[in-house]
Amino acid sequence: MGDFIRQLTGVRFLAAAWVMLYHYQPALAASGLLVPVLHEFLRLGSVGVDLFFALSGFILTHTYLTRLGPRLTGAGSLNFWWLRLARVYPVYFLMLNVAGLAALAEGVVTGEGRRDWMTFPSYLQQVFMVQEWGPDPQRGWNFPAWSLSMEWLAYLFFPLLVLLLWRLRDRFGPWALAGLAFLALTPLLYIGLTRDDDPFLVQGWASTIRIATEFTAGSITYLAVRKWQDSLTAAKAARALAWIVPAAILVIAVVMGNIDALQWEGLPDEAPRGYVVIIPLLILWLGALALSNGRPSKFLSTHTLVVGGFISYSLYLVHIVWYGLWRAGMKVVGIESGPLYLLSTLLLIAATVGLAYLMWHRVEEPAREWMRAKIGVRKVPTEEAGEQAR
Repeated sequence: MGDFIRQLTGVRFLAAAWVMLYHYQPALAASGLLVPVLHEFLRLGSVGVDLFFALSGFILTHTYLTRLGPRLTGAGSLNFWWLRLARVYPVYFLMLNVAGLAALAEGVVTGEGRRDWMTFPSYLQQVFMVQEWGPDPQRGWNFPAWSLSMEWLAYLFFPLLVLLLWRLRDRFGPWALAGLAFLALTPLLYIGLTRDDDPFLVQGWASTIRIATEFTAGSITYLAVRKWQDSLTAAKAARALAWIVPAAILVIAVVMGNIDALQWEGLPDEAPRGYVVIIPLLILWLGALALSNGRPSKFLSTHTLVVGGFISYSLYLVHIVWYGLWRAGMKVVGIESGPLYLLSTLLLIAATVGLAYLMWHRVEEPAREWMRAKIGVRKVPTEEAGEQAR
């Protein structure tokens, strides 16, 4: 099993692009590009992070379930943690410092001065990737990196999760595993549907609940997919779901975006209340794509989208810093609308992707291979890199 790697690599690019355009909504609106249906869809872009969490659990279970095995070992765990650091830390650390310098530069250009979150204790939290841990997250710096703090927490506990997954694998059938995957999401669904004062789902351990539930659901979904991999009936259903699920998400986005009672006051670009209902659909879509070879899977497996998947991590960490510098520059030159603003917005998006490619090619991959070589791991060919989840 493993033919799904290419299409799920393509999904990584879609998730990163969704998050990027979610953050770029003000620029798209000022450019006249944020038409109603697109706006409702992009408002949900924050769940691109949730999609990453589930995808990470899915792919890491595929890659490491048998490697870590049924027993917890110190050597196996240390090896896993080092490989995950090699995957995420070089770009993370570089962009943390670039973000700090960029924030200082923005403060000078805009006259806002030094940001209140720029303290040494805050910097140390970022360096050790613990800024999002606990009930009172401390964001700032390169703030999309909060999700890496949560991923790191998941990586630390993954060897223990594997012990559970190993036992679930042989004791339950695919339908029971699918039910367990959904059950794993219930704490997140509960807080997402009941909280009326937390539009970003960060208060009271919400970030920890997000990674714990979605990463686990993605891991169990992999087990279910593995059980269904030889079923023609499952493959046929998956081909249909690969089309139906994204269409359903778009419909839900439009409907929820037009119900006044679901909107957050003063936050027109944020996902409506109750948006967490689409998260089980996203995980269902991952499973459907992994099981099917229809047009959606083939489209996501194209060379362009697979390369996009390779650069998705760098895209995620680069985009908000570059956007901040772009906004400061546009403020200095005094362009706030019109054809020049539209052209500049299109160049912003293209430049973000270009910078992400350079970051992946010049920093992310060389640093990852250097760190892997320190423990004697061979160089991974680019075509195999899809197995290295975000």
